Order: sequence, then C-alpha cells, then structure tokens
Amino acid sequence: MPALPARTRYGPATAAGILITSVLLPPVAAYARQYAYAQALQFLIFAVAGPALLVLGTPWRSRPPAWRPGSGGRRGGPGGRAAVRLVAFIALVVSWRLPVIVNALARNPALVAAEMVTLLAAGTGVWLELVSTPTAPSQLPRPARAAMAAAAMWTIWILAYLTGMSGATWFAAYHQGAPGSLSAAADQQIAVAILWAVPALCFLPVIYHMVIAWLGGTASPAGNESPAVSSSTPTGWPRPPRGWRSPHTPP
Repeated sequence: MPALPARTRYGPATAAGILITSVLLPPVAAYARQYAYAQALQFLIFAVAGPALLVLGTPWRSRPPAWRPGSGGRRGGPGGRAAVRLVAFIALVVSWRLPVIVNALARNPALVAAEMVTLLAAGTGVWLELVSTPTAPSQLPRPARAAMAAAAMWTIWILAYLTGMSGATWFAAYHQGAPGSLSAAADQQIAVAILWAVPALCFLPVIYHMVIAWLGGTASPAGNESPAVSSSTPTGWPRPPRGWRSPHTPP
C-alpha cells in the first residue's frame, strides 16, 4: 500500500487510539455487554480496524533486517514469519468468536482486556506484513500479501456465515427481553452484517491494490517494487545503445 504523507502520518494512529478507547468506555462498553452487535463491533476494532490504523500511522517503524537463506535468521524467512502470524491471527479470531467465549464476555467484563491485548497483537502482526512503507517495506510479494489479506477476511466471513445461517441463538447472554429492545434473532443478524462489512472495508482495498499493482506493473523478483523504466522504452524491452536512432526519428 502507498505510504502516507508525513503531515498525515499520525492521523491513523490517533484514530486507532480514539476507536479503541471509545469501545472500552461507556456507553459503548455497556452496549457491548448487552447487545451482540455491539460486541461484534468491539471485536472487529480490536482485531482488524485498530491494528490497521496503528500500523498505517506508526512513525517508529524501521526496516527489518533482510533475510537470506542459510543466514540463521528468521526460520523460514519472510514467508514463514507471515504464515505464523496469519495462523496466530486465525486461531485467536476463531477462539474469541466461540459462543461460550462471547457469552462469557457479557458476564465478565474483565475478559475484554485479554481480548483487546491478544487481538491487537495478532492483528498488528498481520498488518505489518500487508502494509509497505519506505521505512518498512514488506518482504512479501504482492500475491502473497493479497492471499494473506483474503485469508484473514474470509476467516471472519466464514464465522459470520455460520452465525447467520444457524437457526439457534448463539449468544444467549445478550438476550435482554426488555420491552422495546432488540430480539435475540435481530441482534444476532445485525452482528452478522457488521462481521461482513468491517473486514470488507479493511481488507478488500488491500487485495484490490495488490492484485492490480501486481498485474499492471513490472515487479522486482520479490514482487514489491517496480524498477525504473524509461518512458520512451516499452516495458520489458532493453534500452538501445547510445547514439542509435530509429529510422523514423528525425535527426
């Protein structure tokens, strides 16, 4: 993804702090213990939106040391590190969306702190692989980053699909039953819609950008940066020797 201008670099990190703080404090925190859709929104801010904004707006990121085969560095190289981060993200996302855990979050607010810490850490690890900036270029090729974003997005979408297609109420702890309040079924369906919408807003632009950039440009062997090509030379053609002219070019 393209780097942000220096003057707007801190904006996403500030927005992440505001979002995360807002879902931890009343009234949003109280709604997250009463309605499944509010808890789903809190979950997605911890797992997806908050980490994305934090990574986009972090000024202290530095380029990681380059990995070389046989160097004794990170085992498996950038691809192995990215796979570990993706598996950790998927495992935590699935764990925190299990009905027994979601119901426990409504009854025990102290669990929200553990949810926030673990999901923020896992989500930040994924977004560090997806986002490339001049100070911290991603070492993954663009197709791998697109696949990683798609896998993270589809994990949440599959959970939303299973929840929406279930005939039973998964989150019984959120059914208040008070006059004028949402029914358990309506609450659960709104939560499903949020679980579809937020990952789409966050991950689909990344997937689109990576695929279009990969298909439309000449990439380096890693697939990350496009080498400089003369505007007068067709892509992939060698530059003619100096002093040569096309027979149709006037002197």
